[in-house]
Amino acid sequence: MCFKDIILYPFVFLAFINTADAQSCTGIGQTPSTAFPVCGTKTFYQQSVPYCGDRVIPGPACNNPDDGVHIDMNPYWYKFTCYTAGTLGFKITPNEITDDYDWQIFDITNTSPNDVFTNRNLFLCMNWSGEGGVTGASSAGTAANVCGGQGQPTFSSMPTLIKGHRYLLMISHFSKDSQSGYNLEFGGGTADITDPVIPNFVSTSYNCGSMTVSVKLSKRLLCNTLAADGSDFAFTTPGPQITGATGVGCSDGFDMDSVILQLNAPLSTGDYTIITQSGSDGNTLLNPCGNALPVGQTASFHIDPPPVVLLRTTVVAGCAPNIIKIGLSNPIRCESIAADGSDFSISGTSPISIVSATGNCNVNNLADTVILQLNKAIQTEGDYSIVLMSGTDGNAIVGECHQPVATGQVVSFHTVDTVSADFSYTLDKNCKIYIFTLNHDGAHKVNSWKWSFDDGEKSSLQNLTKIYDNSFGDKQIQLVVSNGVCSDTVAKNVYLEQTLGAMFDVDPGPYCPLDIVIAQNKSFGSIVSWFWDYGNGNTTSSPDASPQQYFPVRKEQDFLIRLIVTDNINCRDTADHHIMAVTSCYIDVPTAFSPNKDGMNDYLYPLNAYKAIDLNFAVYNRVGQLVFETTDWTKKWDGTVKGNPADIGTYVWMLHYTRKDTGKKVFRKGTTVLVR
Repeated sequence: MCFKDIILYPFVFLAFINTADAQSCTGIGQTPSTAFPVCGTKTFYQQSVPYCGDRVIPGPACNNPDDGVHIDMNPYWYKFTCYTAGTLGFKITPNEITDDYDWQIFDITNTSPNDVFTNRNLFLCMNWSGEGGVTGASSAGTAANVCGGQGQPTFSSMPTLIKGHRYLLMISHFSKDSQSGYNLEFGGGTADITDPVIPNFVSTSYNCGSMTVSVKLSKRLLCNTLAADGSDFAFTTPGPQITGATGVGCSDGFDMDSVILQLNAPLSTGDYTIITQSGSDGNTLLNPCGNALPVGQTASFHIDPPPVVLLRTTVVAGCAPNIIKIGLSNPIRCESIAADGSDFSISGTSPISIVSATGNCNVNNLADTVILQLNKAIQTEGDYSIVLMSGTDGNAIVGECHQPVATGQVVSFHTVDTVSADFSYTLDKNCKIYIFTLNHDGAHKVNSWKWSFDDGEKSSLQNLTKIYDNSFGDKQIQLVVSNGVCSDTVAKNVYLEQTLGAMFDVDPGPYCPLDIVIAQNKSFGSIVSWFWDYGNGNTTSSPDASPQQYFPVRKEQDFLIRLIVTDNINCRDTADHHIMAVTSCYIDVPTAFSPNKDGMNDYLYPLNAYKAIDLNFAVYNRVGQLVFETTDWTKKWDGTVKGNPADIGTYVWMLHYTRKDTGKKVFRKGTTVLVR
């Protein structure tokens, strides 16, 4: 590889890089994991190299100024194993002798082939010379690692291989205007990369489901030497026929260590022997060095009788089932199940039929459960039997190994009745108390009751009494019943009417001396008597309250007004309201106060402002600075300014308010003296 080429031919190089960037290497042999297997006795011919590749190849640092980044440009990968330790010699001869080919070898023992892109420690040796022509490793090389650039030698010295280690050789085609290939041949070194062991059978096994025989080999053999018709193998006894062969891993590689043989029919119980022979392609299987799997090698296997398939259990899908699941002792083949369900018949307490059948099939198209669809749900209690028979497809179901399943097998199941949660109730009323008597008939073997009420109360009794005391309006009652299989839920709404209510409206005050208090009766029902207690010693028995006055003995005093009503069935109801009366409503501001926390005159505020609205009270010092302001007359000045005691002396106050009863606006001002 030559860095100067990039400078001399920029347009050609860019066109190539764009092509390579647009297509990563995916072809077999062009990635480490799909490398060609090679050995030391053959010359390998690569006629062309497709455009691809853009991955950096890690290796030792290069200080050559002409060297560029090492990438897998139009690469092919080769894999081999060392069987005798020593030096490795090889030669790469371009079909067009001036083409520039580069190469690098990796030791991938005990690691993944794709690790060569990330693990620099796998590097063994390389040659990235920018010169065209024959390249490789030989005794003519003077350095194991040749960096890129013009004038660099095209041959490296031979690397030393370790017995038992696995290696990868990458060959990269740096010439940008050619897809011509090359020849690769090994020689000149002391290492041996040719497997000396002749391949043979390791084991065979039979897969009854797919009607295939798996053959395990002792060595990896070339995929292209396997006859697709399976003629490289035969049975030693007449009867079974091999109709095809597939190499395991051949879809994305060049070699295989297992072969799958396809048979024309299932094998019956007994002993069988597979023998190797030359196939229709004129050879038996070969390894990369041409060593053949010997003709006449045999491998034997035994087939036991297939397991008997029995109908084991039935699973009824809950209440009112319309599908039945039948469990099997061993898997069956899904394609043997008649889709119309005719492999099964059903009889029992009520007329019912099977309309379809499917299997609970896995990825191998095997099922251990058959699902039967009924023509309708079974709503009532009863006993039923299902019988296995031959279906409309001409056969009964068959097992995994294509063995017929015995007809006439019977499985049974039991169904239960559906249930209803509908309930009845009676309702009794005693003044403010409503009493529900709730009943459920328990039909169809119901054995569980769950009552729920809107107030959170619950019960598990079949029949019960529910009491609502002084609670009116919409009430919801819900019942859930079950017989262990079937369940049902019913909810009912009942409106409980309040037929008697003691109610009245009254302003809570405060009331000033001489104010008249009048309560407004709002009671409802078939009332025949009224009793008013005004809390001031007066009572009346008329429907309407009489006007009252209150004379408190304290500055502020609460009074209780009570109304008791009685209806025509002698039910009673009571309503209470509190009012407040005060000894004075005259609004004034003290002329002095002493905020010394002795409990006497500690605060300055408008007194008795019970009937004042839109109030504003402000206090100023002698130089006109605002020291306190409030719109709530109960918020009092404690004689401090910003948390510090105010100076003793005279202060000016201003008071604005509106009289609540007359709407008259009032403004007053005055002075007060702060003393301590």
